[in-house]
Amino acid sequence: MEEGYYSSPSPGSAADLSMILPRVLIVSRRTVRKNKFVDFVGEYHLDLIVSYGAVPVIIPRVSGVHMLLDSFEPIHGVLLCEGEDIDPSLYDSELSSFSTEELEEIRRAHASDTAIDREKDSIELRLAKLCLERNIPYLGICRGSQVLNVACGGTLYQDVEKELSRRCPENQNQLQVAHINYDDYDGHRHTVKVERNTPLHEWFKDSLDGNIGNNNNNNNMEIMVNSYHHQGVKRLAQRFAPMAFAPDGLVEAFYDPYAYNPEEGKFTMGLQFHPERMRRPGSDDFDYPGCPFAYKEFVKAVIAFEKKLTSSVRVTPNDPKLDQELEKKREMIVRSFSIAKDMYTSGRGSIYAHESDLEAGALFLEENTALSLQQEKRLKQMGATVRNASAYRKLKMNEEREKVMRQIIGKMSIERLAVMMSFYGMMGQICSEVLETKLQLLVNDNKDHEDEEDASSE
Repeated sequence: MEEGYYSSPSPGSAADLSMILPRVLIVSRRTVRKNKFVDFVGEYHLDLIVSYGAVPVIIPRVSGVHMLLDSFEPIHGVLLCEGEDIDPSLYDSELSSFSTEELEEIRRAHASDTAIDREKDSIELRLAKLCLERNIPYLGICRGSQVLNVACGGTLYQDVEKELSRRCPENQNQLQVAHINYDDYDGHRHTVKVERNTPLHEWFKDSLDGNIGNNNNNNNMEIMVNSYHHQGVKRLAQRFAPMAFAPDGLVEAFYDPYAYNPEEGKFTMGLQFHPERMRRPGSDDFDYPGCPFAYKEFVKAVIAFEKKLTSSVRVTPNDPKLDQELEKKREMIVRSFSIAKDMYTSGRGSIYAHESDLEAGALFLEENTALSLQQEKRLKQMGATVRNASAYRKLKMNEEREKVMRQIIGKMSIERLAVMMSFYGMMGQICSEVLETKLQLLVNDNKDHEDEEDASSE
């Protein structure tokens, strides 16, 4: 465990810690156990996320979850990992030219992966696109890298070994790579050539320069990686830059160079191999010191993103500045309604009323849409008096002012909009209740006054 990234909470502080640690969403994979479906996520992923200081939040792969992703907010990072083949209709309008016999052969060879899971596709593609739209840190491992490429318009090989052997038949024996070996599942490795001046190069720099764990001493830009896939990137989406290639030319790692700066909360990357599982036989020691760095830098970006997000929306309940602003606004609204009431009851128009005195109440009336029919009738009576005043006619918001407000609000984050809606919804409800009470008192006072006048006239 890296020092400085995670420490055990003190007794009684676990709840507080869970509230402040950033959240990383991970979609589960479904399998059958004892004739029932169960969802799971590999423990290595969870262990690394926690050890570097974030909280993994598992999204279950169950029907309808893709419509409920808003319920998992706030989202500070997304890690997508292994799973079944992605539905080819999502990335290739011209489906595979494989014959029926070849497709059946592929299904038999990769029975656990070729069963398409459209619900998982929907969940993960929505999450990937959400990350791209809001610049949320994203790490894709194996299938997760393929999801990221498809979300950005890239395509996949439906079967790497068959399609690549067709493309380069003359070099088939020389360049052919076994991308999966069921007989030596965790022990199987093949070489990849790392591109210089990329994050992957930085993470494995010491191993590449010194050829630690690398038998190919003639090329110090190669490392050995594990491999558990039969599909892979065919056309890399335009926004991405490759970080590593297999000998057969397959892209094994890529990232968005314009969305990579972990210190500033930026991280968008896909790795076809599993660095979290690159461990020595019978040990938890990594093959290379750089193996956990993808998770380390990803969580660093998640933490920075969470801080940036919360700093823009966090408002403490006891903030004195907020209390002063609310109190000032409340006093303005109360004064505005008081003047309007006097204008209505006295019939003196706007002799002593200034535009600024009436503006707060007028705007409140225009914005408040949660009025009862009884309130609306009474307010129309009061409003008619105010509207007849020359000062009030200047209070209507013109189209340009509304346009500017919409532009400002349109730039706000979802979190800030939610806070604003909650706040103004609460204020509107409180004002509506108080207004109802005050109007009722006003009506009762007027009725008593009329009764007294009738009694005196008799």
